Amino acid sequence: MAEESGEINGGFSMDSTESRWVFQEDDEDEDVSDIEEYDADLRLRGRTTVVDSEDEDNLEQKLIRTGPRIDSFDVEALDVPGAPRNDYEDISVGKKIALAFQTLGVVFGDVGTSPLYTFSVMFRKAPINENEDILGALSLVLYTLILIPLLKYVLVVLWANDNGEGGTFALYSLICRHAKVSLLPNQLASDARISSFRLKVPSPELERSLKIKDRLEGSLTLKKTLLILVLAGTSMVIANGVVTPAMSVLSSVGGLKVGIDAIEQDEVVMISVACLIVLFSVQKFGTSKVGLAVGPALFIWFCSLAGIGIYNLVKYDRSVLRAFNPIYIYYFFKRNTTKAWYSLGGCLLCATGSEAMFADLCYFSVRSVQLTFIFLVLPCLLLGYLGQAAYLMENHADAGQAFYSSVPSGAFWPTFLIATIAALIASRAMTTATFSCIKQSTALGCFPRLKIIHTSRKFMGQIYIPVLNWFLLAASLVLVCSISSIDEIGNAYGIAELGVMMTTTVLLTVVMLLIWQIHIIIVLCFAVVFLGLELTFFSSVLLNVADGSWIILVFSVIMFLIMYIWNYGSNLKYETEVKQKLSMDLIRELGSNLGTIRAPGIGLLYNELVKGIPAILGHFLTTLPAIHSMIIFVSIKYVPVPVVPQSERFLFRRVCLKSYHIFRCIARYGYKDVRKENHQTFEQMLIESLEKFIRREAQERSLESDRDEDDSEDEYSSSRVLIAPNGSVYSLGIPLLSGFKDTNTSVLEASTSEVLSSTTSESSVFDAEQSLERELSFIRKAKESGVVYLLGHGDIRARKDSWFIKKLVINYFYAFLRKNCRRGITTLSVPHSHLMQVSMTYMV
Repeated sequence: MAEESGEINGGFSMDSTESRWVFQEDDEDEDVSDIEEYDADLRLRGRTTVVDSEDEDNLEQKLIRTGPRIDSFDVEALDVPGAPRNDYEDISVGKKIALAFQTLGVVFGDVGTSPLYTFSVMFRKAPINENEDILGALSLVLYTLILIPLLKYVLVVLWANDNGEGGTFALYSLICRHAKVSLLPNQLASDARISSFRLKVPSPELERSLKIKDRLEGSLTLKKTLLILVLAGTSMVIANGVVTPAMSVLSSVGGLKVGIDAIEQDEVVMISVACLIVLFSVQKFGTSKVGLAVGPALFIWFCSLAGIGIYNLVKYDRSVLRAFNPIYIYYFFKRNTTKAWYSLGGCLLCATGSEAMFADLCYFSVRSVQLTFIFLVLPCLLLGYLGQAAYLMENHADAGQAFYSSVPSGAFWPTFLIATIAALIASRAMTTATFSCIKQSTALGCFPRLKIIHTSRKFMGQIYIPVLNWFLLAASLVLVCSISSIDEIGNAYGIAELGVMMTTTVLLTVVMLLIWQIHIIIVLCFAVVFLGLELTFFSSVLLNVADGSWIILVFSVIMFLIMYIWNYGSNLKYETEVKQKLSMDLIRELGSNLGTIRAPGIGLLYNELVKGIPAILGHFLTTLPAIHSMIIFVSIKYVPVPVVPQSERFLFRRVCLKSYHIFRCIARYGYKDVRKENHQTFEQMLIESLEKFIRREAQERSLESDRDEDDSEDEYSSSRVLIAPNGSVYSLGIPLLSGFKDTNTSVLEASTSEVLSSTTSESSVFDAEQSLERELSFIRKAKESGVVYLLGHGDIRARKDSWFIKKLVINYFYAFLRKNCRRGITTLSVPHSHLMQVSMTYMV
């Protein structure tokens, strides 16, 4: 299996045991001439990057970046432009204001409603004995807000976005782009050209980055560990999508017990259930519509929070400002010891929604999120917590409902109304984050395909997943009805939130080392401070896991198993297809007619294989009396980038000789791309790209013949080659012999060569043009005859001698998921008269 994976990856992979720089003399490497030709080709296109460098001999040199070696597949995609940074760069002032309101309504609803329940949960774990306990708890909350949401997420994590896309899988896609850590062996050299990867000038940080890259690529254990970590974090994100609505709605509706003495907890639960049903029912209207509608409500909420806080500070006790001194945290733990440790789980609730700021980043810009949080959200939250603490300094008995008890009596019902609306909005924050995360994981092969609805024509990151929406609703209702205690739900909330936070910390540490290449001291400080802080909080919530919050752990494990089984089965299926692909020698023996009749038309044979001839073609050849005159193997492939430009959607390669009329086509999509083309549009784009490829191929042949005439000159212009472990090839142009060349002799030789070859060149150019026109004419006639979609469905089943667990996973769990997920062809509205399906079952 490892050999097959190596064949698929191919291109520019290097063994992890090789040194960082490999020098090769011209006469020692049989592929140097190919490198020089590619280097000359890039110079013709004006794409070489020159960097001054020195070697151990202090000779005058130039370090010329040529990039990884390419094959014919890269003719169409020598350079794929980078995806746009985000969708919000060129918008008017009015739209920016509307975007700011949407930011409040979508991103900050969760963290904004945390004052509803944070102190209530904390003081149930550690009851108030004296005012210093309030100052200690307040100090914990203040510094948790400063360290986690502000320092970690707003100032650091948001910058690790993947071209405007955030979340766990955005970090994973960044790592996959800069190191081959994906377990699915369908990477190509052209995939690396989509990313904005830039090799830095050699430095200690780059040296460390390359060693880490080699270590990740060379260790299957590290690849699996990284994938398991990502899947675990994603399962916690989905769990957050369940527990956030339950916690937010139940805590806000619980304020009725303060305003109405006769109301009971069962009635609070029933009202919460009704609110949740309404909440998830309006999710289908999209982020833009709902976010714009509820944005002003969140603005009023934050203003109310700040106003109530200022009122309580003035009326009760302004001495709570002393809590900014962290010494009170020490006093709090000294007096309460174990109870203070238990209260850490409640303290963490003030930072819930921090991950939503990153996961929901695809909906908005980094700068809008940062500015809104720093100048509006954080000050209002600080004032809100200070005001509650000031009230509790004189009213210890009201700690169970700290927020609603601190609201002035005349403003209670307006505040209750706006708090309930804010809680409903907060519930949407993690729901939309869950949608984004699931879409990313689906595109990267880690989640079964689901129906995804794009709710905005302008911002393609705004999506809605119906099945997942109703699934989250059902799980939230079960959680609210089975665990009605705020303490238990809060503990479950902490477990889910900390799982995502720790995953983000670990992945971001890898990004810092591998991609950002910043100083090791800074990386260590980040990892030690934040991972240590989160592990401390996690130890607190795990102590209370038996109270009922274990339900959320079970839910997370189920989601993890679904994702892992899907990824395992998909990888196993792909590797089996690689093993059983048809031999090229067999196709040549069949001849250009493929051993059957070639009927007019184009057959688009869909298969996941990106290299080689899929075995499914053998079924078509043995079961059908005729095959189309032109066959194109089409592979729909998602690459670890947000967006692939439309002009670079298709990559082509010619399979066999021209007379066979067989091509390989990869339709590449980013995980943020929208696939809404109808089949006519898809066919038109594909044929136009194929014609472009054929013209470019002819042009490349012409350039190659021109470069052959300059081989003797290239021998003097480049004498050594530098190869980096990432596959980039560098030419060290050392003009060792340029000063000794006889210019008169060179001119004479060139003139003689020109006279002898002029007639032959004209004839070859004429023949090449005729061959090009004939092939283009053949394609147009085949298109006029019709296009048929040949769908090859490959299923897998475990062998009889396999382990019982493997049989259970493959034959039942994976088969169930594959049967109930959406087929890749469903996004194209292809008439049934244009479809032909053949299935194969592989025994693995």
